[in-house]
Amino acid sequence: MIYEQLGNSIRKSINVSDEDLETILSYFKLIKKGKNEILLAQGQISQETFFVAKGCLRIFFINEEGKDATRYIAFENQFATALVSFITKMPALENIQVVEKSELLSISHEDFNHLMEIVPQWREFYSNYLEKAYVNNANRLMSFTTMDALERYNQLLKINPAIVKRLPNKIVASYINISQETLSRLKSKV
Repeated sequence: MIYEQLGNSIRKSINVSDEDLETILSYFKLIKKGKNEILLAQGQISQETFFVAKGCLRIFFINEEGKDATRYIAFENQFATALVSFITKMPALENIQVVEKSELLSISHEDFNHLMEIVPQWREFYSNYLEKAYVNNANRLMSFTTMDALERYNQLLKINPAIVKRLPNKIVASYINISQETLSRLKSKV
């Protein structure tokens, strides 16, 4: 079932034969993690990409004031990794944390790259993944520089309401770069 879920997600991104899809899926390993476990700590090199079958991951760093700043949240049917570290093989400046008890499918950096050599469509999948990551990061950066707190909160409710519904205020606030107090005020207004 979980591998079928991954296969369906991959097929939404690329056209791939059943045989090639079976090859791709064979490189992913099932892992189950408990709430608040750290999959990658700042300073480690990102060696894996994760597909969230069930649960939630967040990617965050610690800012200059020592506060969490959440960069990305992945729910079911989304991929997550510390992408800069995964690409450069340099130590990560961010952390990957399990936010909810999760079932994940993991692929190593080595296997991910090997798939690009043996399944040509996997390169297309990777290209699509990188494009989505770039657009997501550019939109988030733009929101921080062009929107006030209320506009960012309303945009979040419109684009990804699951973040507000499923996650604690502390994480929601760090995702839209506001204090928990400001978030509480905004929630009471909306």
